[in-house]
Amino acid sequence: MPDFSFERAAKCIVAGVDEAGRGPLAGPVVAAAVILDRRRIPRGIDDSKKLTREEREVLAAKLRAGPHIIAVGAASVAEIELLNILNATFLAMRRAVRRLSMQPALVLVDGNQAPPMALPVKTIIGGDGLSLSIAAASIIAKTVRDRAMLRLGERYPGFGWHTNAGYGVALHRQAIAALGPTRHHRRGWYEESPLTD
Repeated sequence: MPDFSFERAAKCIVAGVDEAGRGPLAGPVVAAAVILDRRRIPRGIDDSKKLTREEREVLAAKLRAGPHIIAVGAASVAEIELLNILNATFLAMRRAVRRLSMQPALVLVDGNQAPPMALPVKTIIGGDGLSLSIAAASIIAKTVRDRAMLRLGERYPGFGWHTNAGYGVALHRQAIAALGPTRHHRRGWYEESPLTD
């Protein structure tokens, strides 16, 4: 379970940053930045991938209702195709950090690659399972992106985005082959991956 040891060791204002949506065939990549108030951290915060959708929604609501400082940034499909997914993810992360109402002295980022930004950055491999700030960011990013894909799924039925969030499961790839891509599909991605199992 994640804890607050990285944040305590920093002895400064720390923001945790994580993203959701690097791997899907459709939709934006979304990043969140979270500065936790250590006195009011909700119980149950963990890597968003280990939580159910319902658990993520409950925790996201608790985080937003508390004194924590939260911001979200995204990069569009057009930006992903222009910049590549890594640089688009970094762009989303920078946008999230810039939108924080208080700027941190240190940014903790899940993974092993630091997004270029003016602030000091510490990368933590598996950070969403180790740092509460990063885990909180992973929950916010995932819930925001899932909601966005639910809204898009209502406009583009047939691709199963309400359940697959744009990831390349068999149903989604078969729907692309049958219905054709939408403007929310990452063309370089689905064209490179097989459309059938």
